[in-house]
Amino acid sequence: MRMIYKKLQSAVSAPITAVITISTAVLLSACVTNTEGGLPEGWTEITPATVPKIQAMVPKQIAADGKITIGTNPPFAPAEFRDSQGNIIGFDIDLARAVASVMGLELEINDLDFSLILPAVSGNTVDFGASGFTDNEERRKNYDFVNYLNAGIQWAGTPEAAINPDDACGLTVAVQRTTVSDTEDVTNRSEKCIAEGKPAINKQVYESSDLAANAVVLGKADAFSADSPITAWAVLRSDDRIVLKGDIFDAAHYGWPVKKDSDLAPALAAALQHLIDTGDYQKIMNQWGLAEGQVTEAMINGKPIK
Repeated sequence: MRMIYKKLQSAVSAPITAVITISTAVLLSACVTNTEGGLPEGWTEITPATVPKIQAMVPKQIAADGKITIGTNPPFAPAEFRDSQGNIIGFDIDLARAVASVMGLELEINDLDFSLILPAVSGNTVDFGASGFTDNEERRKNYDFVNYLNAGIQWAGTPEAAINPDDACGLTVAVQRTTVSDTEDVTNRSEKCIAEGKPAINKQVYESSDLAANAVVLGKADAFSADSPITAWAVLRSDDRIVLKGDIFDAAHYGWPVKKDSDLAPALAAALQHLIDTGDYQKIMNQWGLAEGQVTEAMINGKPIK
């Protein structure tokens, strides 16, 4: 999950630029890479009206500024990544902009190294983080989390392949470097195979999720393991070349971190609940291919606000 990947990201060198042939580039463009601006087909901007009752919940300093700032760290498609014009887009951005609109605020986006986002929240440089944060007990010691998505690990493969994550011994599985799929999921499954006297899983490690997904399309790997939103996005962009295999497992909450005991958390949660009640939340998530993992109610630190 993002928790592991981003915790280690500062120690990982910048992504390697892949040099590929023109024919391969054309194939990948039809698959899961960022083309045509990066927005999914049929995408529309959702800008809900301000709700005065929720606007009144916004902390005074933020309300006086008329804007709310987020810290985010692309690329992590489809949560946050840059389009061909350099704009930061993704479901994290769309959802943050929608809750800002409900609160009567303008959204300001700050591109930060992931390791600096939580310190920026603590230092009041940004109001909250919107960058695929996994909500966990360790982080809750210093921050409150407004939960907006349930994510886990999910596999994908070609439509004709009989892929079962629980019976993958001897298969070749592509992953993004330092994600949980790399450090835990496929590694642990392979060790279990060996302990049972079965062939190990051949893990192929790539610098980005789209390269890992494309390995399946190109026949270099049997399956692709990633965070469930990332896998869903790859499937959506694959033109039916890959499909989901098996259910989501090891699920956890994604959340927006804010300062501990801040008045902002209830305001954000109320705005999120409004989006859920009106159906705008579902529209935003669906157009990014996230039919699974949607929350049915807003929560703070895993507890419903209602």
